[in-house]
Amino acid sequence: MKNALTEARKDMIAWSFYDWANSAFATTVMAGFFPVFFKEYWSAGSDASLSTLKLGTANSLASLLLVALAPLLGAIADTGGVRKRSLFLFASLGIVCTGSLYWIDKGEWGQAAALYVLAALGFAGGNIFYDSLLVSVATEDRIDFVSAFGFAFGYLGGGLLFAFNVIMTLWPGAFGLSGAAEAVRLSFVSVSLWWALFSVPLFLFVSEPPARASSGLRQTVVLGVLQLRATFAEVRKLRVVMLFLAAYWLYIDGVDTIIRMAVDYGLSLGFSSRSLLSALIVTQFVGFPSAIAFGMLGRKWGPKTGIFIGIGAYVGVTIYGYFITEEVEFYILAGIIGLVQGGVQSLSRSLYARIIPKDKAAEFFGFYNMLGKFAAVVGPLLMGWASVLTGSPRHSILAVVVLFLSGGLLLRFVDEEEGRRLARSMENGHGTRREGP
Repeated sequence: MKNALTEARKDMIAWSFYDWANSAFATTVMAGFFPVFFKEYWSAGSDASLSTLKLGTANSLASLLLVALAPLLGAIADTGGVRKRSLFLFASLGIVCTGSLYWIDKGEWGQAAALYVLAALGFAGGNIFYDSLLVSVATEDRIDFVSAFGFAFGYLGGGLLFAFNVIMTLWPGAFGLSGAAEAVRLSFVSVSLWWALFSVPLFLFVSEPPARASSGLRQTVVLGVLQLRATFAEVRKLRVVMLFLAAYWLYIDGVDTIIRMAVDYGLSLGFSSRSLLSALIVTQFVGFPSAIAFGMLGRKWGPKTGIFIGIGAYVGVTIYGYFITEEVEFYILAGIIGLVQGGVQSLSRSLYARIIPKDKAAEFFGFYNMLGKFAAVVGPLLMGWASVLTGSPRHSILAVVVLFLSGGLLLRFVDEEEGRRLARSMENGHGTRREGP
């Protein structure tokens, strides 16, 4: 019994270390340095609006590639039992392309954008297989905590490296560097090394469900395509899954909009970029203990309750954001977001894992991650139009409340017990893929 418990704990920690590893890309590259460096270094001399268009196009291309590939990748991984191998391939793509940014010279925005698209694809594609392994490392009664523990590890790991890279950029001379540009370029290398090093425990200690059948690569792809067609039909029959995905798309769009637009909103209010980067660090470190706390809350009261608490807090954040006038208030805003951001993300993942068939976790998480890539589409448009129509960025942030309220309303009708029953029935061969007499 003790040995089994130790093995379970080792699996959980090893799995969580991948979140620690790849969150460095999300913080240092995606949210932190790449947007600024792309505009000021790789697009130096270009019109500001043109460089914004270039960066936006790169982000959209990466998202569209994943949207097109995600469900198929999940189906292939489940059919062939190659979740870890698929994760390794996508992680390697992200790691190599991130580190390669170091060698891109000033003004070479095209090469920088191409590498960023591939790195972002590696990051997001790898998460499909990482998320699907959650059902392999956690029993149903611990899935909320394990999911939250992974997000908490991610906040801590990503925050630590990001804080170090910010310090290195602010005081490059203390590290023997010629200037901030060299420090930023080295930060991309540091992310690559960090991502590679801390991915190792997952590949060594986490097991995955066996393949459904022994097959070669070509047969695996063919079976994956056929399985994808069947999964579309199955998802439509799983009413609870469909309802949850609709609710998730709405409220996670609000969450991602706050993440992506908060710094831009702060800049529009006249706050300094230095203060905004510091606030981002606050969010990371507050998010570490808060994600764990939400995992415990989800285990005690259920994941839906925890998500509702988070949605309520986000509604309060958007209203509070309308009134802020001082930079110190933005730090408070960042702290509140840190309290609930990881909780909403982790409990959404664990609730979804409860209501899908475990033997098809990768392909169902392919749909989940596909919706995640569509997130932050409606929210920014709402903010943009609200700002244009009212002439004030302050009114724009209130528009996001609509997403949280509508997502929360749909979530009320998600019946977790019915979802579990339907998922277990499908696992036992009573769904669209009936086996046996």
